[in-house]
Amino acid sequence: MTMELPACRDGYLLARRVTDEVRRTGKHFLPDPVLRSLGALRSGHATDRLPYLRTFLDCLLDKHDGRYANRTYLSLPLLELVLDDPDGPLDPNHMATLLIADVVRYESRVPEPGGRSSGGGPDPDPPGPDTTRKRLRHALRFVSDDLGGRDAGEVADLLPRPPATAAGRWFDLTVQPVYVLHDEFFFIRALQAHEMLFTAVVADVRAAITALRDDRPGDAAGHVDRAAASVDRAAALFRLVATMRPDHFAAFRRYTQGASAIQSEQYKRFEVLCGLPSGERLCSAAFAGVPAVRAEAEDAGHDTVARAYLDLRRRTPVGHAERDLLHAALARLEDRHQRWKATHRSLAARMLGDAPGSGYTDGVPYLTECLGNRLFRQLAERPAARRVT
Repeated sequence: MTMELPACRDGYLLARRVTDEVRRTGKHFLPDPVLRSLGALRSGHATDRLPYLRTFLDCLLDKHDGRYANRTYLSLPLLELVLDDPDGPLDPNHMATLLIADVVRYESRVPEPGGRSSGGGPDPDPPGPDTTRKRLRHALRFVSDDLGGRDAGEVADLLPRPPATAAGRWFDLTVQPVYVLHDEFFFIRALQAHEMLFTAVVADVRAAITALRDDRPGDAAGHVDRAAASVDRAAALFRLVATMRPDHFAAFRRYTQGASAIQSEQYKRFEVLCGLPSGERLCSAAFAGVPAVRAEAEDAGHDTVARAYLDLRRRTPVGHAERDLLHAALARLEDRHQRWKATHRSLAARMLGDAPGSGYTDGVPYLTECLGNRLFRQLAERPAARRVT
């Protein structure tokens, strides 16, 4: 494979060629000469003005560089560039829809004779028809939720696509599987969608804090309810992931050690924006992989929903109607989060069994312990706010 910058102003043609190779071999198995050649290209001045190509290479070379982690396994830096498309930024919730629509297209491809998918990559073990139907049913239901709840059959004919812009072309290059088994593609897309949903959650929780600081508890309740809806949608992704075959998961998981959902910055940011976790949790493995978020939480000026609400109650009376509205919204978000954690634990128990987590945790026992965490524990400790527990 020749690693020369093709005549393309943003490096897309080279990235496309590399992606095709990755999907034939798995990122973990790219030959050292190819990796060195790509590293040399990235180190040169040729990529200085090519942000998409440079970010693509940073994700691709994570193992080669010794900095493999969840963000680069999921190509999140590149996906975030597409999200912030200068020709029209995308809403994170809609980006999640685009990602799962891509799963529908991928799973709908009919394998060609010889064990190759119509997408061109090896597919030695595609799922059977029953698994495929179930997977497509969950994926189409997820997509329809963002398209006005249309019938799944109608949605299948109207699957949304990335924008036809310079940034949108890179959408397809944000899946870099470590191995060659069929199920890893949809697994990556599902985790990416999860990250996008928690990006939306973070934005709504921040907006709720701003509303509380501006003495607008009713508006804050609206933002909290939108966050709860996004958490609920994220939990629905677990039904899709549950169609993954455990033997496939075990096969490619051998090459993902060091990359784990425990390193999700947006999920942890959501947690620390709701209420400050205990010192024990901040110093635990939960935050060891997200040092930037831990630093935010430990900053003296860090604000949270719980802190902003308690300050609001101290400085001004809150009407019963607005208080009840906000308490109900906080309770719904807490409830949705608890359901999300319980579903995550059940899925992990099915997939992992007694195996440790890929983020160097105890796996299922760690997730079981997390069930006791609460987003708004500071409010639950105060009699005036007992209704949010």
